[in-house]
Amino acid sequence: MDFEQISAELADRILTITLNRPERLNAWTARMGLEMRAAFDRADADDEVRAVIVTGAGRGFCAGADLASGGDTFDYRKRQGGAPEDTEPQAEPQEAEPQGAEPGGAGRHRDNGGELTLRIFDSKKPVIAAINGPAVGVGATMTLPMDVRLAAEDARIGFVFARRGIIPEACSSWFLPRVVGISRAMEWVATGRVFSAQEAHEGGLVRSLHPKDELLDAARALAREIAENTAPVSVALARQLMWRMLGAEHPMLAHRADSRGMAARGRSADAVEGVTAFLEKRPARFPDRVSDGLPDVMPGWSAPEFQ
Repeated sequence: MDFEQISAELADRILTITLNRPERLNAWTARMGLEMRAAFDRADADDEVRAVIVTGAGRGFCAGADLASGGDTFDYRKRQGGAPEDTEPQAEPQEAEPQGAEPGGAGRHRDNGGELTLRIFDSKKPVIAAINGPAVGVGATMTLPMDVRLAAEDARIGFVFARRGIIPEACSSWFLPRVVGISRAMEWVATGRVFSAQEAHEGGLVRSLHPKDELLDAARALAREIAENTAPVSVALARQLMWRMLGAEHPMLAHRADSRGMAARGRSADAVEGVTAFLEKRPARFPDRVSDGLPDVMPGWSAPEFQ
């Protein structure tokens, strides 16, 4: 797929995906969602990619849905052909919000924000959000399955759904309480207010705050720490274990998966290299590749089908 609304640049084993509609504060469209999913597909297939950074072009991260359809924006029945992309800029980030689902097959409707967050959930590469400006609606919910969120000091974030007569989307009812806790999640969702990056940091939504011109450097430093020092298969497997165990009903499930994972990785070439490099006091050169597949440490686990 040729990208029109995002860009994807690989440098130093870090893939930087940039939402690229700066004239509309990178407002979300179905096309943008498709392109982002394609970019994550490429990242997983490319062993040169060790980490992914997601950020926005210009002064915004993502101001939510493109509201070119006006009051019909979230009426799926009137959106059979997809929303037109208006050329008039969106005035204020507070007015932006997540775009609703596109019609799915067999008369079913799937939220395209959720299709993206499910894809990020399945990523084999760690994902870092560099929130460089307003992140409202889907601009906020798309970051929830990302592993680490950094924000510019002047960024503003909002889960504004209830103020627009809709509900939180992009699987955020699953992700948000797990990231910040149910009380904080419900406060932000029930009020629908746009809040500061400082409040997001205090609430545990973002890991750290940075001057805007230093944000990407901080994100890249974290990505390089991963790329230069860790075994990619181990990181991929650990990421899947961490996220999937958030829904596990007992730690025994984690014990079973950990045991299988330790058995599989313990006899790998990476384990030999990791220990040998440590003893020889040199940087490790891990040979195993994510593209060759991951150990099946959770047999029988599969995502439910969309019904």
